[in-house]
Amino acid sequence: MKKIKRKTLLYKSGVEYADYCINHAEGCSHGCRFPCYAMMMKKRCGVIKDYNDWIKPKIVSNALELLNKELPKLKDKIKTVHLCFTTDPFMYKQKEIIDLSLKLIERLNKDEIKCTVLTKGIYPKKLSDLSKYSKANEYGITIVSLSKRFKDMFEPGSAPYQSRIKSLKYLHDKGLKTWISMEPYPIPSLSRDQSLAEVLSAVKFVDKIIFGKLNYNIKVTEFQNNKEFYDNCADFVINFCEKNKIEYHIKFGTRKKYNKKTEKVFLEDLRIKNSANVLI
Repeated sequence: MKKIKRKTLLYKSGVEYADYCINHAEGCSHGCRFPCYAMMMKKRCGVIKDYNDWIKPKIVSNALELLNKELPKLKDKIKTVHLCFTTDPFMYKQKEIIDLSLKLIERLNKDEIKCTVLTKGIYPKKLSDLSKYSKANEYGITIVSLSKRFKDMFEPGSAPYQSRIKSLKYLHDKGLKTWISMEPYPIPSLSRDQSLAEVLSAVKFVDKIIFGKLNYNIKVTEFQNNKEFYDNCADFVINFCEKNKIEYHIKFGTRKKYNKKTEKVFLEDLRIKNSANVLI
């Protein structure tokens, strides 16, 4: 794997569940075709050339060195560090990135800093070792379908859905906090054999579910019932979560309905959009 060096590692994110973030790789071999917002931003900024460049990740070789340098100055300000917004910390079959992610989490936990993690890969069982990693960490996977056809089309290099779920369930059974990102959730024309109820049922063991619509695909604008579809899906998720005592968060813009409860979320998303380094 190619290596790059950076001058800084930790940055302020402005996101509700992670005031700081780490992105210790450039690119992602999962090759998502929704399209990927992170890839679009990196291409726009001239960091990568194209999709083929993006799916050949480069590891930040001095990431641990930077973390050791930056933590003494920032650790009293940091509540939570998120891995990652513009890459994947447990990128499927990318051992170098996975090993580095484990070292970074261990280092952060050593200073009693909580980590939130999101992946389309498979979590190593060793994360349940509480002698190295904090029980306060929160581990999430992105799941928007259970269809192999859909995964092969839109998330070609990512881990199989059932393998993701199984690895997350293992951490849950070890007493760790787990969550699901159901974003971007596909419209029917992109996943003909889709069942929201089946997806939710497969992950009903988790502590929290975040649900959001698909934004960056032309087929969404062609779908005439777009707003009604996502409104109904959001209501279904809310009812499911309340019935099963699961925390939930509906991303702003997913529902037509606007009330005081979503106003806080809207302001949060504005802060995110104003942060140049954050993947929305």
